[in-house]
Amino acid sequence: MKGTNESILRAGQPHPLGLQWDGEGVNIAVFSEHATKIELCLFSDDGEKETARLALPEKTGPVWHGYLPGLLPGSLYGLRAHGPFAPEQGHRFNPNKLLLDPYARALSGRVVAGDTTLGYDPAAAEEDLSFSTKDSAAEMSKCVVTETPAAVSPGERPNTAWADTVLYEAHPKGLTQLWERVPPPLRGSYEGLGADPVLEHLTALGVTAIELMPVQAFVDDRWLVQKGLVNYWGYNSIGFFTPEPRYFGPGGLAGFRETVRRLHGAGIEVILDVVYNHTAEGDQTGPTLSFRGLDNASYYRLQQGHARYYVNETGCGNTLNVAHPFVLRLVIDSLRWWVEAMGIDGFRFDLATTLGREAQGFDAAGGFFDALRQDPVLAGVKLIAEPWDLGPGGYRLGAFPPEFAEWNDAFRDGLRKFWRGNAHSAQEIAERLLGSASTFDRDGRRSWASVNFAACHDGFSLADVAAYAEKHNEANGEDNRDGHHENYSDNCGVEGETDDPEIRLRRAQRQRNLLSTVFLAQGTPMLLAGDEIGASQQGNNNAYCQDNKISWIDWSSVDNTLLGFTRRLIAFRKTHPCLRQSWFLHGGERRQDGESDVAWLGFDGNPVNWSDPGLEGFCLLLRESAEAPAYATDGDVVFLVFNGCFKPVTAQLPPLSGDRVWVRALDTAQPESSRAVCSGRTQTIPAQAVVAFETGTVL
Repeated sequence: MKGTNESILRAGQPHPLGLQWDGEGVNIAVFSEHATKIELCLFSDDGEKETARLALPEKTGPVWHGYLPGLLPGSLYGLRAHGPFAPEQGHRFNPNKLLLDPYARALSGRVVAGDTTLGYDPAAAEEDLSFSTKDSAAEMSKCVVTETPAAVSPGERPNTAWADTVLYEAHPKGLTQLWERVPPPLRGSYEGLGADPVLEHLTALGVTAIELMPVQAFVDDRWLVQKGLVNYWGYNSIGFFTPEPRYFGPGGLAGFRETVRRLHGAGIEVILDVVYNHTAEGDQTGPTLSFRGLDNASYYRLQQGHARYYVNETGCGNTLNVAHPFVLRLVIDSLRWWVEAMGIDGFRFDLATTLGREAQGFDAAGGFFDALRQDPVLAGVKLIAEPWDLGPGGYRLGAFPPEFAEWNDAFRDGLRKFWRGNAHSAQEIAERLLGSASTFDRDGRRSWASVNFAACHDGFSLADVAAYAEKHNEANGEDNRDGHHENYSDNCGVEGETDDPEIRLRRAQRQRNLLSTVFLAQGTPMLLAGDEIGASQQGNNNAYCQDNKISWIDWSSVDNTLLGFTRRLIAFRKTHPCLRQSWFLHGGERRQDGESDVAWLGFDGNPVNWSDPGLEGFCLLLRESAEAPAYATDGDVVFLVFNGCFKPVTAQLPPLSGDRVWVRALDTAQPESSRAVCSGRTQTIPAQAVVAFETGTVL
């Protein structure tokens, strides 16, 4: 252990919460409304020997606190809480269980998924009503005393406007684990994300923000470990201030911070996928790791009249009680820490509906959203909601406050249906192409609120959408029962891998069609890492427990045609302001020229017959929104043709004034073709293809 603990623990202060080193010692403040005593436990440098237990001497309101001189950064510690063990009343105090400080900034070691961390005796007939006398310290992570890092300079941040944002969802390990150009010591680590080959790839692609799957400290579920698996995705948090140690590179925590700095230097923002809806402690049969042992009745939502059991609107066993002021404070404090200390630019909130639940149900004006929106630090970062949970009325797409963007799964499902030829799907995807205005255009929201994607971590990868009609999750050990049952996918004739050249060509074009629909739509586009090179998960649509080649991106097998096309597609979007507008388009008349801001046309140039049940495609003429302010006036115009037919069609090009001509800029059937000036008023559109036209001038 570094430093000494010979001094008597002093009174200390109730604020700030957690353990803070001030250069001479540490102040420790712990919230627990129902505990009768809180102890600070110190450990040897290797974490194997508990060297001291010191009772916090003061309590101010519900906060226990003390000050210990002489303790230095690098020292290991934990907490123990005394109080009633009365599960039927919601209390599960057990001082035999070492607990993590909810405000810990770093952890040493990993939690062992064994019986010792359980607060009860699993062999007892009373199950979780029994009391365990086993000490869990040997199987627990230890908290680490850290110095307070310097605040990130505002000038470091890219501050990319929402309208210009291109999201890239990636796993912190899987992105680089198999990337041979990344230095071996950095592969699969946070520092690997900032390696030169990664930065070069992302900037060449046109990405403006990397959205990282959970990096907050998490625990492998016991039942997964027993099957020889792990919680690869990481949606099982236990430390809200602590980067998950398993992804540290040579530089440790400093390496994480340096990676954020390097991404910022490349103009790329960093957004974290955060899990505040539940914790790794699970239901009443789960382990006692932190919150449950410190104050179960405060930290979790318990069933009314049955406090032994948890409200489970997350499907993960418990629901964090963010309506409690100190739990809400914990969440807001942790978000602020990631922004100020680590330089994070935004957050994607997992199962965000849960965070907005009040006594009467979901409330977009509830306490969590109010706290988030008024915070002077958090009000300026990007906020993204996963707009659903498993509770009653849990699907809330479009219901979040105006500051939020939302993952739009209706866009994903709609575009998959359209490109596999579902009836009535053309009408649905047309709605999605304009930012799902009927869903989001309210309360001053902008079109960027719709986060559009063809694939994300949860479900088939882009390549698998075109190669599998059924999920293949056998490796998960659940007899293929897990994962989404309806993926709106199409194997194009053969399930899985094939050498048939026609099927391979069809699949490649299907992938380009899906990506083109994402990047040519109004809203915020999101690309799943690896989709740009045709990465597959072998038909697994729920690879949450696959820390192996099923999930890791294979950079030795790159579809260069798809990669080149994706780069051109994103560049095309960036070139044309009318494709990335903040304002919605409703067919209004533009004040500058009297033209409509959007026009839907059939292939013959006449208005689309939306009542046609067999509609298989349409044309879309885009200009800047009539709702845009006068200073935003722009002459940009784009003509898009979406042909869902399984045969070529002839499309009529709209007339242009003056010396302007139409230029065929992108064609998913000819991904490597160069721009070509169109001669005549008609163009042949290949079967099952997207073609994009821009204007040019004849010299």
